[in-house]
Amino acid sequence: MTDTALAATLFGAEDLRMVERPLGALEPGMVRIRFGAGGICGSDMHYFRHARTGDFVVTSPLVLGHEVAGEIVELGSGVTGLDVGDHVAVNPSRWCGHCTRCREGRENLCENIYFMGSASKTPHMQGGFASLFDATSAQCIKVPKELSWSAAALAEPLAVCLHAVARAGAIEGRKAIIFGAGPIGLLTMLAARLAGASEVAVVDVAPAPLAFAERLGADNVVDISGGDEPLTALAAERGYEVAFEVSGTAAGLASAIGTVRRGGTVVQIGNLPGGAMPVPANAVMAKELDLKGTFRFGREYEEAVSLIVSGKVDVMKLVTAERPLSEAPAAFLLALDRSQSVKVVLTAA
Repeated sequence: MTDTALAATLFGAEDLRMVERPLGALEPGMVRIRFGAGGICGSDMHYFRHARTGDFVVTSPLVLGHEVAGEIVELGSGVTGLDVGDHVAVNPSRWCGHCTRCREGRENLCENIYFMGSASKTPHMQGGFASLFDATSAQCIKVPKELSWSAAALAEPLAVCLHAVARAGAIEGRKAIIFGAGPIGLLTMLAARLAGASEVAVVDVAPAPLAFAERLGADNVVDISGGDEPLTALAAERGYEVAFEVSGTAAGLASAIGTVRRGGTVVQIGNLPGGAMPVPANAVMAKELDLKGTFRFGREYEEAVSLIVSGKVDVMKLVTAERPLSEAPAAFLLALDRSQSVKVVLTAA
């Protein structure tokens, strides 16, 4: 067994290098996974551009990647229920299971969480954009071998969106509007449909992702690059009851709060790179809105895998490019170009 792995490692803003990383002995309860595919996430791109995402700042080399799938090549002692050769989608969350939040059933808020490819703790938690990487057996969800690696890897962003829609409460029969037509916005649209939303609109400032949203089935798409007038008119006509803010911008949050009807719900999904975002609090008060945060996911990961395996959600519709892991730095630049890309996935070869 090889004792190194080729890993996409971030050293600073826009300084992503392919580095041979030493692998230690496999610890008890862990499995070693050969990389199959990994999706480049918005938070990965924030790390790449700014060496931070929200309040999480990169202070030492960080292997990126938390949307990953692969093949088990080695089992640590004590592992049961998995075999060498199994194909797995890898939940990047490693919950402690005993803190107050875990015992409340809110594992995504675990006080001791290990989350792959994150700078939220020091030392940083290394990610899965590596030719070989380790995970606990509990993180591994077996998938059929006929399922593509890329589809399995995208269970993670779908889980994020399933959790966000759950945070909105019962939305069956309600009208929803989504601010931001990137991958998370588009998957939130699909998740809202699954939850029974009667109609879904998508808002953005870029025509290419809006056209993509329309092809995926958005009832309305709104280009606000030239001003808010089209959005104001549509909101007055449709009376949106739920808004999802995905863009991670102060303008997006203000638009979501301003657009949703009185007594409605706003769910904040987007993460501002600098970590601070002004909130039009008077409008939240005067419209008596429910403003909710949503962070990662809990048990929705297993649900996401099931939806992908069953074909109920076709995540591959979002994939606009696949590039080899060895070309990760160039792939990140492609992913940042919204005129060309919706979802870029790294592959083993």
